[in-house]
Amino acid sequence: MIEIAGVLIHRGGWIGQSSGQTSYEGIATQIEAAASDPTVRGIALEIDSFGGEVAGVFDLADRIRGIRGSKPVWAFVAEHAFSAGYALASQADRILLPRTGAVGSIGVVVMHADLRGQLDQNGVHVTLIHSGKHKVDGNSYAPLAENVRDDIQREIDVLRCLFAETVAAGRAGRLSQNAALATEAATFRGSEAIAAGVADEVIDLASGFACFRRSLSTIPTTARQARAPYPLSKEAAMSAQKDAEQTSSKTTDTEDTKLDNTEKRTDASIDANDIPHEGAAPAIAPTASQPGNLAEISAQLRETAAEIAEITAQAGRLGIAIDAAKALRDATAPEALRRLVLERASAAADARDIVAATPSPVFPKSAESPIVAAAKKAAAADDKG
Repeated sequence: MIEIAGVLIHRGGWIGQSSGQTSYEGIATQIEAAASDPTVRGIALEIDSFGGEVAGVFDLADRIRGIRGSKPVWAFVAEHAFSAGYALASQADRILLPRTGAVGSIGVVVMHADLRGQLDQNGVHVTLIHSGKHKVDGNSYAPLAENVRDDIQREIDVLRCLFAETVAAGRAGRLSQNAALATEAATFRGSEAIAAGVADEVIDLASGFACFRRSLSTIPTTARQARAPYPLSKEAAMSAQKDAEQTSSKTTDTEDTKLDNTEKRTDASIDANDIPHEGAAPAIAPTASQPGNLAEISAQLRETAAEIAEITAQAGRLGIAIDAAKALRDATAPEALRRLVLERASAAADARDIVAATPSPVFPKSAESPIVAAAKKAAAADDKG
């Protein structure tokens, strides 16, 4: 899940939501990490932006579109994806938005401010000394000359065509370049966006994300297997061969044959519902049927390895070290591993809440509450009496 929110700017890798800005540089870093991570099977872009800078947006759009060949990319519009925000959303395989969500504004804007009147009132006179005929074109201390205005208009018209071309490349077969230009930078809300071809589905985002998860489960096992982060260990392979030789009427109690429920879980997530009840065994419950050949069992073992890798990656982001190789060797169930991570995360949180500090030599001690002082005085008087 990659968040794209607020004003979009070119540079600033660590700028985040708290600043009200998101940088293309930071988004690109996350995109590349997700593309190269074998445990990531799909990318969800959560977008809530009214737009931003032209610089950098089309290169980032090309990166997003290029990833779609190897991993599905869906855009979830958390109410707004306008202008540069829509340029990025348009590169996803699908664009989903709620009934009140809005997208579009395929256009470019440049503002010129003439500050002469304000400066005159403040007694300020500006003189621009320059070399080069066009060096100060469009400056804020002089009226916008007609020829300069025409030059700026031509430039943003070219950028608008590039915008429409980029959108058409991302939404091939659903919105052409001419159709994108014909919107005249209009915005579309809810079902209007579907009719205009600028979005694919109106749905609440929680349900939309559930659909995205289900779509990932339809990726052929061989495709997911090729991206498994760890090779099958010798112990796991030997165990799989032994299980394959058993009769098909028997079921297994090991976590290696569990696939159905793990497919329904959210990738790299830690949920309280994953904690086993008190006294419950950590191993995964047996499945209703057992695969009939070694290839199928090996594929399922690789799925379990991928899930353990996802849990390990999530734990790492929480600052918790988990030995994935040891978990695989010990046939640790993913549920048990999640519980371990939760317990360690809880312990770490409790530790952070306990703070010991010596009295400050600079700040005076706080005065005793008058109510407490009166209570002590009354108690002392009662003792004397």
